[in-house]
Amino acid sequence: MLTPISWGTTYVVTATLLPPDRPLLAAVLRALPAGLLIILLVRRMPPSPTWWWRFTVLGVLNFGAFFPLLFFAAYRLPGGVAATVSTVQPLLVAGFAWLLLRTRTPVGQLLAALVGVLGVALMTLGAKAHLDPLALVAMVVATGMLGFGIVLAKRWGSPGSPLMSAGWQMTLGGLLLAPFTLAFEGLPDTLTGANLLGYLYLATIGGAISYWLWFRGIERLTPTTVSLLGLANPLTATLAGLVILGEFLTAGQTVGLAVALLALVAGQTVGRQSSGEPQRPDSGAVPAAGGDVHRHRVRD
Repeated sequence: MLTPISWGTTYVVTATLLPPDRPLLAAVLRALPAGLLIILLVRRMPPSPTWWWRFTVLGVLNFGAFFPLLFFAAYRLPGGVAATVSTVQPLLVAGFAWLLLRTRTPVGQLLAALVGVLGVALMTLGAKAHLDPLALVAMVVATGMLGFGIVLAKRWGSPGSPLMSAGWQMTLGGLLLAPFTLAFEGLPDTLTGANLLGYLYLATIGGAISYWLWFRGIERLTPTTVSLLGLANPLTATLAGLVILGEFLTAGQTVGLAVALLALVAGQTVGRQSSGEPQRPDSGAVPAAGGDVHRHRVRD
């Protein structure tokens, strides 16, 4: 849950600390430095060509394509609106999980996801919300990419620790994105102290640390359970607007906040009741793409 909470601060950081209209630069600086630092710490290479291309695919879904679309939306939409679009992710993940993993999401979790979307919409969407159509499309596509990445990561597992997975995905995604950044945006002439602070925060708290926790969670929880935790993203985005940008909640938005919190808690409760205790990364036997089989043991 710490991961979507940190992601919820992305919108206010983008609005208050980053230089304007540079989504590609923000994406590269959030992914590449953190990824390289993690690789230096773990000192482990992908064990086979199969894992090189898997990390590359996941790096594009989770970072190389997701981050530019996310920052494009963050620059053009109010944080609450952008975060509201992301709440459809549990529904998308449920569909991807059925197609790729043949796992059925409990009806209670699907209902919790729908209620969560309603609650967040009540909380964040006001009559004065500015809706940029292109930014909305970008946010929907980004949400779908991250959801697909969750399910693929669950299907493929990991050849090492969650920290290793995060490091290589961030590095490969950032490297693929860097040439496009230089070609289409270039580098700014100067960066202020606030700019540097914003990029540092996104690369560490919103990057390396949050994605290490994210991939650790993917290993231990069901895909829909993980994505339902994403409801903390818009909740944080809205609360950050209250505290930092001086916004306020109407009575209807307060109701929406309560509904979204209820949906988040209910979704986790239903998921735990349906699957028992969360599985460890080595529990069960899940065939991965390419014929690999990950051997597991069941935790008492």
